Amino acid sequence: MIFQPSELKRKLFFIIFDIAIIIISTIVAFQLRFDFDIPSLYNSSIIISIATLVLARVSLFYYFRIYNISWRHFGFKDMRGLVSATIFSTLILVIVAYLLHASEYIVPRSIIPIEFFISLFVLLALRVSKRLFLEKKQINPDGKNTIVIATLDNANTILGNINRVESDYYPVAIINETTQNVKVNGVEVYSLDEFIKLDVKCEVAIIDESININSIYEKLNTLSIKNIKVAREYGEEIKSVSVEDLLARHPQDLDKEITESFIKNKTILVTGAGGSIGSEICRQCEKFGAKKLILLDNSEYNLYAIDQEIKSIETVAVMQNVINKEFIEATFILYKPEVVIHAAAYKHVPLVESNIDEAILNNVVGTKNIIDLSIKYGVEKFVMISTDKAVRPTNIMGATKRICELYAQNSNDKGTDIVTVRFGNVLGSSGSVIPKFKAQIANGGNITVTHRDITRYFMLIPEACELVLQASAIGSGGEIFILDMGEPIKIVDLAQKMIELSGKLNIKIEFIGLRPGEKLYEELLIDESDIKTEYASITVAKSTPYDIEKLNRDIEELLSSKGKILKLKEIVPEFNHQKNL
Repeated sequence: MIFQPSELKRKLFFIIFDIAIIIISTIVAFQLRFDFDIPSLYNSSIIISIATLVLARVSLFYYFRIYNISWRHFGFKDMRGLVSATIFSTLILVIVAYLLHASEYIVPRSIIPIEFFISLFVLLALRVSKRLFLEKKQINPDGKNTIVIATLDNANTILGNINRVESDYYPVAIINETTQNVKVNGVEVYSLDEFIKLDVKCEVAIIDESININSIYEKLNTLSIKNIKVAREYGEEIKSVSVEDLLARHPQDLDKEITESFIKNKTILVTGAGGSIGSEICRQCEKFGAKKLILLDNSEYNLYAIDQEIKSIETVAVMQNVINKEFIEATFILYKPEVVIHAAAYKHVPLVESNIDEAILNNVVGTKNIIDLSIKYGVEKFVMISTDKAVRPTNIMGATKRICELYAQNSNDKGTDIVTVRFGNVLGSSGSVIPKFKAQIANGGNITVTHRDITRYFMLIPEACELVLQASAIGSGGEIFILDMGEPIKIVDLAQKMIELSGKLNIKIEFIGLRPGEKLYEELLIDESDIKTEYASITVAKSTPYDIEKLNRDIEELLSSKGKILKLKEIVPEFNHQKNL
């Protein structure tokens, strides 16, 4: 146990060595000053100088948390702190020497800079020694030829991290499209096209998580690189690439300041708080400094899970269903939310097709309840999460969400700013295609795709939720914001990439036919006219006027109607129900 590393042992180790360095550097400084023949007159000066520097330097090192720095991770920022503390301790020695100059304590002026530079050099050398040793030790010339694709700063960090641990990576190039003909950490920098021309055989590509991997995936295939890794957490974590990494959008116009100004110090009610979108909205609200989160969900487990996850702000877990207006109203009265974000909805197309009454109640009536109560109790802003399936819907789910859009847009101007945010599929949400494909691959069976030409828009959940909050922040009420989802992706191509990434190339793709209510492609706009915002990732759809009194009557008739599909088509004329495609 004596050789087991610990924080206390590390601090004692460095304190002892720092004291030894101070003693030796002070004595050497006096020796150099007097050509290795120090007059006995200066013996007391040596002792007082050592005592002053030990007390001042060790105290300052402790105050500046120099002793908290990991030996193997000592870097430039740590170096600045050590240099600053060393300078301050030397200044203390200067002050002590000046105050005691009239007594027998005499320090020649040249002693102070000599001691300072000797100490600083040895102190730094001690602290960088382990990192230099580990980096030299861990470079494995027999490892797999590896390219690192990243910005120069991130590439340097990634190289440092992979060299400090046992690995079989041997970096042969850094790929950067803006800077070439330089070296970083001893590795040459090329553009990807330049490196391809070199015809160097590589086995591994490590890509920084901020890079759009999908844009270079095909070029990596031309290099026959199948082992693709993603460096996360500044290179501390290197994992195999996932399909989510390939499809990540990485919007460049995220405005964290305007989102923070919208969220900070607000009491926020999130419906569907335990779902894929709702739970990420809650995490974002925590990150941006909400005062209190009212977590509302009718799933006991999902509600418990998100309530346990949110730690840094106050939360209230409310297990309610949005169709029960009386219970929801009690929640509004008790907690007085300033912002309401409505993510609760039934979204799974085939299930909704089989449960029309429940879908209309949950999606239409539930949304109407939350909007009406938000207006009644003076909520500042109401935000509804919508879907691309509401555009020219072919299924019940899309039609119900389109009614919700119409109700939200035409309930504005009553004291509450009501905005809607519409986007496509999010990666990894419950019931989505990617978890299904992963399960099929894990089970060793074929991947089932409904149609060879089916396409969908995709976005990562955190990216979508950040843009949802950003759009909500700039909304003044009545808008339907559209998130830029990039280009639609063919599901068969997605399936093929997942097979490639799994390495199970014997898995086949099986086409099973479109499901009820499913269409080949989704749209984000009903017509081509939209309004630009200051952010390229966010646009505004053209408004659709609908008399709110008539819409209320239509919804009442929808609830009591036996021919619900016909009534849905009456409210949403563009609804073209596809039962069996």
